[in-house]
Amino acid sequence: MKEPQFQVEGTLDFLRQDGTPFLRIAIELAESKEEQMTGLMGRRSLPSKGGMLFVYDREIEQSFWMKSTPLPLDIIFIAADSSIVNIARRTTPLSEETITSSRPAQFVLELRAGFVDSHGIDESTRIQWKRSEAG
Repeated sequence: MKEPQFQVEGTLDFLRQDGTPFLRIAIELAESKEEQMTGLMGRRSLPSKGGMLFVYDREIEQSFWMKSTPLPLDIIFIAADSSIVNIARRTTPLSEETITSSRPAQFVLELRAGFVDSHGIDESTRIQWKRSEAG
């Protein structure tokens, strides 16, 4: 089976506490139930400045796992107000262990493992994202 290619569908900025952006990445969006269930399953690579943003209708307790995902990830759980709820660093590929948000989150961002630490991202960081303009 062919590995899905990364699709740039928007951009996401990481912001310091004062609101100043310090890093921009490309994002692929997971909005439909099917996209959210599949996520990054089967992918062996992700751009160094790219990630998948899961967008939900409202804040809920989030629960993820790494089943069928051979790529180690950093997973960031994000509240509706764009603040970071918690971060799961360097998740174990192909694991069926449940990875959960520490409180309800509306967005979840999956990135290459090590991204969070190498860019100084922590719970004080905020995010801001936008969808690419169509065609």
